[in-house]
Amino acid sequence: MMNKKIRYGCSRLMLLMAFMVCFVSLPATGQQNPPKYQPPETRILFIFDASQSMLGMWQKKTKIAIAREVLIHIIDSLETVPNVKMALRMYGHQSPVPPQNCKDTKLEVPFASGNASLIRQKLRFVVPKGTTPIAYSLEMGGKDFPPDVENCRNVIILITDGVEACDGDACAVSQDLQRKGIVLKPFVIGIGIDENFEHTFNCIGNYYNATHEEKLGEIMEVVISQALNATTAQINLLDQGGNPTETNVNCTFYDNVSGKIYYNYIHTLNHRGLPDTLTLDHLPVYRMRVNTLPPVDVGNIKLLPGKHTIIAADVPQGTLVVKAADPLQYRGIEFIVRKSGTMATLNMQKMYNEEKYLTGKYDLEVPVLPRIYLNNVDIKQSHTTTIEIPRPGLVTLIRSAVGYGSIYLRKSSSDEEWVYNLDNTVKNETLQLQPGKYRVVFRAMNAKMTLYTVNKVFEVRSGASEVIQLY
Repeated sequence: MMNKKIRYGCSRLMLLMAFMVCFVSLPATGQQNPPKYQPPETRILFIFDASQSMLGMWQKKTKIAIAREVLIHIIDSLETVPNVKMALRMYGHQSPVPPQNCKDTKLEVPFASGNASLIRQKLRFVVPKGTTPIAYSLEMGGKDFPPDVENCRNVIILITDGVEACDGDACAVSQDLQRKGIVLKPFVIGIGIDENFEHTFNCIGNYYNATHEEKLGEIMEVVISQALNATTAQINLLDQGGNPTETNVNCTFYDNVSGKIYYNYIHTLNHRGLPDTLTLDHLPVYRMRVNTLPPVDVGNIKLLPGKHTIIAADVPQGTLVVKAADPLQYRGIEFIVRKSGTMATLNMQKMYNEEKYLTGKYDLEVPVLPRIYLNNVDIKQSHTTTIEIPRPGLVTLIRSAVGYGSIYLRKSSSDEEWVYNLDNTVKNETLQLQPGKYRVVFRAMNAKMTLYTVNKVFEVRSGASEVIQLY
């Protein structure tokens, strides 16, 4: 009876996996030959309890017999699944107790293609003997995975009938492996474990406890399905009215624990004007960064397997453009954008180019002569804020010799602001200056007396040219 139930469960599992592969590969309506979802390479390390307690009876058979039978049928179902590699580590099977050997764990079958028969063989002939070093087995298991490649994930499935028997901290080991990005949150399958010990395993990973032997096959089916299949989600980028109208911005998904980058997607509205559907791995807990100016982070995103998840972020935006009255002036110049009241540069934006920013106040610094500072520029939802810079004038400075000098903006008779230091390697120099009154101070390099300093006041008019002789 047990064999029939297990085989039926595995058949359902294979059908479910086939369905999910077809589901995630369906083309999006209205798109021309979109790229298919590429499932990641999934590496599954089975850590199998072969301690002495597994010889105990569990209803009709020993625990080891039931667990072995279930796992072998799961191995059978995974053998032909593409993009899946398996490995087997056991513990408690080398040294009998007493004495207690807290390092009794071994990678029996390393990761490789076509190794299912080796895993089955090891499972069939294992004889439980020893203790339960869960923490040390997890720590060693973290070293069993090959180096990461692009689009892969590492999964541990721990199958045990008991709690940690040594002095290790399995929770701390699991969290360290996750924080370093070595593995995703492990799965822990308990075999008839007392429910009072549930908290012991919840901190290790996703814990499932089989209370009777028929339940074990069902739990294993659920775990393998979760380990392999993706789910769907959509990103709602909300405007000030709470409507998902914002789009065309990159969204980056990070593992919330390790910080590893999983996805980068340019947000898209489909042909119906709705956020496009994404296919995502549901195992990690994510932090999403919406790369607006400035960026917006959404943390602790949990996806439910088999359920469509909506991820919302408040990112109301408006547009900013800075240009000159004369479209031929200042092309290629970049100005600085900062959040109001801060000195950190948010963006270097080119004149005449439109850029989107989150709604709010910004400070601008435009590197013309003299430099223009604009504070508390208001960016409003779905509105283009246009700043127009006055048309400059041209000033040509003619000197009889090279020398030292500076130009100052005359704000009043008692207030002058430095604008520019003259080029001391040339005699003649032409500058674009904003309209206003200026003073130029100059002394020739070969003049060795301060009295030879030249002071001249002049005015620059928009679109006009001036020639200033400094001798």
